[in-house]
Order: sequence, then structure tokens, then C-alpha cells
Amino acid sequence: MFPPFPEEKAFDICNQIITGLENGSVKLEQLGKVSDSRGDHGIMIGAALCKDADGRLLILKTVSGISKRLVLASDDESIYVEPIVSAEEIETALKQNDKEIHQLTDEINRLKTARKLETGKYSNITEEERKLVERRKFLCNQSLKNVYELYSFHTALNTVVSLGEICADLLPPTGTGDCCAPKLLDYAFSNRYSVVSMAEVFYGKDTAYRQNGRNYPPCDERCGLILPEILGLNILYRDEEIIVVNKQSGLLSVPGRGPDKQDCIVNRVRLLFPECIEQPSVHRLDMETSGLLVLAFTKDSHRNLQQQFEKKIVQKKYVALIDGILQEESGEMTLYFRLDVENRPHQIWDRENGKEAVTQWKKIGFEKYTAPDGKKRTVTRVEFTPLTGRTHQLRLASADSHGFGKPIIGDTLYGRCEKGERLMLHAQYLSFIHPVTGRQMEFFCPADF
Repeated sequence: MFPPFPEEKAFDICNQIITGLENGSVKLEQLGKVSDSRGDHGIMIGAALCKDADGRLLILKTVSGISKRLVLASDDESIYVEPIVSAEEIETALKQNDKEIHQLTDEINRLKTARKLETGKYSNITEEERKLVERRKFLCNQSLKNVYELYSFHTALNTVVSLGEICADLLPPTGTGDCCAPKLLDYAFSNRYSVVSMAEVFYGKDTAYRQNGRNYPPCDERCGLILPEILGLNILYRDEEIIVVNKQSGLLSVPGRGPDKQDCIVNRVRLLFPECIEQPSVHRLDMETSGLLVLAFTKDSHRNLQQQFEKKIVQKKYVALIDGILQEESGEMTLYFRLDVENRPHQIWDRENGKEAVTQWKKIGFEKYTAPDGKKRTVTRVEFTPLTGRTHQLRLASADSHGFGKPIIGDTLYGRCEKGERLMLHAQYLSFIHPVTGRQMEFFCPADF
């Protein structure tokens, strides 16, 4: 995943730690027994430069995993961040099924050896052995769930979220939550610090995937699952001028009216990056729509991006699930809508007074959609390319009789949305020119439906 914060200052801190490890002023203490498989492996050194509420700078340091810790020099005023869950707590959680898992493994190995002795080769697994393997898998997964129930993280939004809540529909990889980034961010946000810089640097013998002294972004397989929840944003790109995020369905792009509508992408960006301009938004997505948004950190970049939208330099593509079957393969439609002042925020057809909305579309194909109640029906996956940026343009292109006459699944305004369902509309492609470098920027973020 993309590094959520600038790395340069924290990278220097990590290298200072490595220098200390090499000259002996910093120690790397081994906690518990060293396993044969991981004894010679390296470790990630992590650091974060933070500001407290009074603007004072603080340095956080940590290492990946739970088996080692840094012993800092006596005059080091930085803060060492311990694991979120200790090795002892994990061992206790695993003990519940440990004995039976070992017994099952011994019996599985005995049956496997017996098959080899009997036939001279590993023949097909027996039914008895298959049941033992399934039982062992069940217990191993149960043990992992026991461990994951111990993990919870403080977020930038001043909330606490558990690993079980984040990964409700899947079993995350072993070690999720033990990387440097979640430790540093959990500690920072638990103390209401703002993060100025954060980096992770590999320390150890060079491998095919890691080089000693080189910084690496948070890993996709573990941190990619949990950091968006901890940060409150799924950051796909960030530099000093702009940030690109994947907005989740159900979150406003910009603040609404009233205190209950202040949680939005703009305010979450400004929370993580306090130096950001007050109004960084240059375009928006409906609350129920997910997908790519670009925001500006500076006034000059904001002005440049706005001009690109006005001149139609910016290109956007969406994907949607249409509740029905479309026979045509592609096309372009021009529709005219205006606000229904008696039924806000609905838009209604008005050929005379409405604003022109031009949309290109292409059918991707048919597929079976399973509703929250378990019922299945055939729907059409469509790619939309809006050539104008009108309110609810794609939702109306789908639902209105002048368009497809078939709403997007989960549309609360122009269709129907069952309990547990979301609007199946996602902004999956975004292209623009970087406001400072002049480089063409392209982002593709596939839908999760």
C-alpha cells in the first residue's frame, strides 16, 4: 500500500537506530525462544515523528513482530512502542486447542505413513484422515480467531476498532497487527498525536525481497487490511500537493449541514494532514457511491485541478450493477434534469429547464447477483464514462425512463435498497495532470462488488 505519511524524517530516525544497533548503543533484545525457521531473518525498524496537542515533537520507535524489542540508549528521550498484544497473551489464547491440534497432527502423520508403507506411495487420502485434517483446520482457525479477538486499534477518528470488526468476513494472515505501522499509529492516535512522518526500514541480511537499510511501505497483505480503518482513509497516493483516496460507500465527500454531517472525506483528510487548506475538495461523489477522489493540499494545486475539471481534462470511469438486463452493447445518452425543489435532493426530467447530462456507456456483461436475503437474479454490469458532471447523473441515466429505465442496485433515491445492501456504483478510474510536475496521473481501483 502507499505510505500514508511523508517518510523522509522518519527514515532518518530509522537509520539512526540501525547505526546504533551496529555500534552497540542500541540493543535488539530477543524475547522468548528463537525458532529455527525465523532465527536468521531480518526485522523491520519503524519510527514516527509526531506532534502532541501543544505542538511539541515526539519520536516513536518500534520493531515488527512480538519476539524482539529495542533497548534504547539511556539518554534517548524517544518513546518505544510495545506490541499491541504481547507474546504471553497470544500463547494463552493458543493454548485452548494446542493439545488437540498436536494430537491430530500425530495421528494424521501416522495414517499418512501407514498409507505409504502399505502401497509404496502416498495413495489417496482416506475418509478417516480427511475428517482429522478438517478437524485440525477448524481448531487452527478457531485458535487464530481467539488471538485476533485480542487486537484492537485506536483510530484517527478518536474511536477504537477491533481486528474482528475490520476482518469480519475473512481470517487475516498470521501476524496481522504486529507490523510497525499499526503499532505506531495505534500509540499516536491513543494519545491524540498528529503524525508528521512515518517510515519502516529493513534491518538484516539482504534477501530477494528486502535490502538492509532500505525503507518499504506498509505491506498489502496485513497492513492493507487494517490501516485504512485506523486512518479513516484508504490512501492510494499522496505527495506534498495532492492526495488520492478510495472513498467508501456511506461516507460524505464534503461536510453537510448540521453537526451530524461533519464526518466526511474532506474533514478526515484535514484531520490527518493539519497543514491542508480548508477546502481541499475539487470534485465529489454521492455519499452512497464509492471510489476515487483527488483532493488538493495547497491553494495553487486546488486551482489547477478545478481548471482541469472545467476544461474536461480530467477523465473518470465508473462501474455499476444495473438491476435488469440490457440488450444493447454500448451507446451515448444526453439527458436533461433539474432539482425537484419539493423533493430534495431528487432530480427530475426537464427538457426545457434541465441541465444537459451526457454519458457514454458500455455493457461489460451479465452476472448473477445475490441479494442480502439470499435471492439471486440476473443483472448487467456496465461501465459509465460521464462527459459532464451533473448531480446524480449516472443514477438517473440508469433509472429514468429516458435512460435505461432500470435503476442501479441499492439506489435509495431512484430504485430500492434492501437492508444490508449498498449502492452498486463505484468510481474506478481517474486521470488528470499533476498540478505541479505536469505528469499524467492515472489511477484504477476496482470495485469490491
